[in-house]
This record gives sequence, C-alpha cells and structure tokens, in this order.
Amino acid sequence: MQNKPSPCAWCGRPVAEVSTGRRRRYCRQSCRQRAYEQRQTLAGTAVPEDAVILSAADAGAVADRAFQLRCACEDVATAVDEGAPHEELARMCAELVALARHSERLR
Repeated sequence: MQNKPSPCAWCGRPVAEVSTGRRRRYCRQSCRQRAYEQRQTLAGTAVPEDAVILSAADAGAVADRAFQLRCACEDVATAVDEGAPHEELARMCAELVALARHSERLR
C-alpha cells in the first residue's frame, strides 16, 4: 500500500517523498524559507512557534473556500433529496472532493 504524501508544513501542498534520509517537511525551497522567516519573526514573542499567522486577505480566502465547500455540500444534499440521477451525483461529489482539497490549504 502506498503512503499518502504528507502536507507541506507551510502551504499544505503534498510533499514529494524521498527514498533515503529525513522526510521532507516542505514542498519547495520557498516554503522552507517562509517558515524560517516566520520562526525568526516569532522568536522571543509570546506567540507559539507552531501558530499559523494569516494576513487578513488569507483569512478571508480561507473563509471564502469554507463557504464554497458548505454550499457544494448543500447542493449535494438537495440533489440526493430530489432523487438526482447517479451521473449528476457523481459529478457533484467529484466537485465536492476538489473543493475540499482546495479548502485544506491555509495559505
């Protein structure tokens, strides 16, 4: 069985697995750099090191993705209640999974 790729500690994208050595935490060098910069900024403050700090725009984008996901869930529930055909439900479920994957990312 193949392991699910671990998410990037900075952006949440899947991290490519390596055959030897330590497991990678970041999907690319730029994410590693942003994480380093955040750790340096937080050093000596009361903010926990593992805190996720989002700009107002990023926080708004997270809220927007959550709203889109909830709306898609409600659409699927309505389609089920109305006896939608299997093909339509399958399409809606595929869209729902895609939205959920997109919603997992914080940045």
